[in-house]
Amino acid sequence: MKKGLLVILSVLFSSAVYANPCKLYWSMESYEKAFTPCKVKAEQGDAEAQYNLAFMYHDGKGVKEDLQKALFWYFKSAEQGNTNAQNNLGNMYYYGEGEQQDKVKALNWYTKAAEQGHIDAQYNLGFMYKNGDGVEQDKQKAVYWFTKAAEEGDSDSQNNLAGMYKRGDGVEQDKEKAVNLYTKAAEQGNFAAQYNLAFMYYEGNGVEQDKQKAVYWYTKAAEQGHPRSQYNLALMYSEGYGIEQDKQKAAYWYIKAAEQGHSTAQYNLAIMYKEGTGLEQDEQKALYWYTRSAEQGFADAQNNLGNAYYYGKGVKQDKIKAINWYTKAAEQGHSSAQYYLALMYDEGDGVKQNRSLAQKYYQQACDGDYQEACNKLKQLTE
Repeated sequence: MKKGLLVILSVLFSSAVYANPCKLYWSMESYEKAFTPCKVKAEQGDAEAQYNLAFMYHDGKGVKEDLQKALFWYFKSAEQGNTNAQNNLGNMYYYGEGEQQDKVKALNWYTKAAEQGHIDAQYNLGFMYKNGDGVEQDKQKAVYWFTKAAEEGDSDSQNNLAGMYKRGDGVEQDKEKAVNLYTKAAEQGNFAAQYNLAFMYYEGNGVEQDKQKAVYWYTKAAEQGHPRSQYNLALMYSEGYGIEQDKQKAAYWYIKAAEQGHSTAQYNLAIMYKEGTGLEQDEQKALYWYTRSAEQGFADAQNNLGNAYYYGKGVKQDKIKAINWYTKAAEQGHSSAQYYLALMYDEGDGVKQNRSLAQKYYQQACDGDYQEACNKLKQLTE
């Protein structure tokens, strides 16, 4: 959703502006000086001053924050047709600010503003209709409002509309149009669109495959801190997809994504530290990143962490912790973890012997085409 709370219109410093200190100080973002004259004008019924006053109360600019007063003055301005006030009043109802959350009222005020051409309100309406958020889901209405805002150059609407054309969601599928819209948004710096456009170039989906362009757009999004783009860019550097292989740059982007919590990047980074690929080998850092990834439920990391504790690699040997991490991975269907867990139960290695559990995990691993587990299972049941 777009809040769009601050709208300051450029003004010409004519004699009329100088005669209106509310407008003058507001345009200068001198909120403490603007507050009193805006309050006077607002109480006289001036819709623009009412909007300005509401904004100041909402954000605590020039006055102590007071959401109920912000709601009051946005309402006064919105009733007079001020589109910025209507949109921001919709935001307050949507998020439950100064009033109990009421998405029906939010929809009503967004609609009033959108029908007058307010771009953020059009996007907000598209979002609500697309997701059935506070209103019955209606993909066609979502397309309608996203289109209105997209035609005015709104990059978030262009990105969302592109996704709907890509999937044929509420509109006839048109992947070329999706690429065109993603491009418009990406060229404005929209990192989500840059990521989506890169993915389409990488896959050759709706456009001729071009991995160099994929690298270009992933880089644009990655430089803005988009973790999935950072991960994909790291992968392309690691494998030499569309660009010269560079393990150091791969490690750089894996670190960027890993630090933002991307579990697969954390796992891949752990492997690079373990093997000393692209950066100096460091078993403890490998363990750290395996743990970060494993704690998010990434099964491969849980299995490798189990291995680290079982063999005491980079950490003091602890077979109880090994059992714990193998179990977490095994419960997600990880065949190797199931096999080693079965071995530990079968041999009473770090845990009380339990042939029944051993058989269970051998069977699960065998079902996952882990041949050694099938052999062990056969021996155990003969």
